[in-house]
Amino acid sequence: MKCKFFSLTETPEDYTIMLDEEGFKELPPSEFMQVVDSTWLVLNVLSNGRSSTSFQAAGVTKIAKSVIAPLAEHNVSVLMLSTYQTDFILVREKDLPVVIHTLAGEFDIYKEVNGESIPVNCDDVSNGFLKPKPAANPTVHPVQSPQNKFCILTVAPDTLPAIATTLMDVLFYSHSPPKEAAPGSQDFDSIAFFAFSLIEGYISIVMDAETQKKFPRNLLLTSSTGELWRMVRIGGQPLGFDECGIVAQIAEPLADADISAYYISTFNFDHALVPEEGICSVIEVLQKRQESGR
Repeated sequence: MKCKFFSLTETPEDYTIMLDEEGFKELPPSEFMQVVDSTWLVLNVLSNGRSSTSFQAAGVTKIAKSVIAPLAEHNVSVLMLSTYQTDFILVREKDLPVVIHTLAGEFDIYKEVNGESIPVNCDDVSNGFLKPKPAANPTVHPVQSPQNKFCILTVAPDTLPAIATTLMDVLFYSHSPPKEAAPGSQDFDSIAFFAFSLIEGYISIVMDAETQKKFPRNLLLTSSTGELWRMVRIGGQPLGFDECGIVAQIAEPLADADISAYYISTFNFDHALVPEEGICSVIEVLQKRQESGR
């Protein structure tokens, strides 16, 4: 498989696939597959020229103020994909000039050409002065917090064949329907959610703590603390791809409160994972944000 960027996320509504052009060419056409019109580019924030590959899930808090918030202010819609190793921000290709002008003051920006990093000159991406559209005040979306706990894991690539059968079974066959929230409640008892990504040889998996019991324990690697995570699900209705500031709605207040979050956008909703012991603080922070946005 030539695909270098592949992510598959299961939610109660559907499966979301993010993949590069080489991978997309290998997908068989299907009337059941809905494809977003836009082509997206992947941004990865590196520290001192290196991606964070310390195998410690830290999430989007560290880039919330410097990347996510400025892009929201300049009316750029983003998708987020946190992995065990790092965080990826996806932006529409047509928004690249605005993205570069917005971030150039804070970052050195490079594009990857044939595996090499080439500096990007701001003047190369825009003819003349570029004035971004002012962003409208973002809608403050409702949040829900299912009760089940999640693990954020990685697997050594050479052990992937050993868990492949279990992986397929969990993703596509052994389903028990999640319990729905009571009317008027903001909480689910549990939610079906499983995310798998294989990006440039690195594997990242998010799964329910109960689902983890189906896998050989000695093959799944987690951080030294082995913490469990709780989910905050953003959106009462499907969110769409044009709205700006959805990620910022969650990431900014959590960054202000110094709470780390791990963030995955899907076709219909957004999902933030936060350390289990911090879930009460997170709900409190986000409820204050909701009340102030009304």
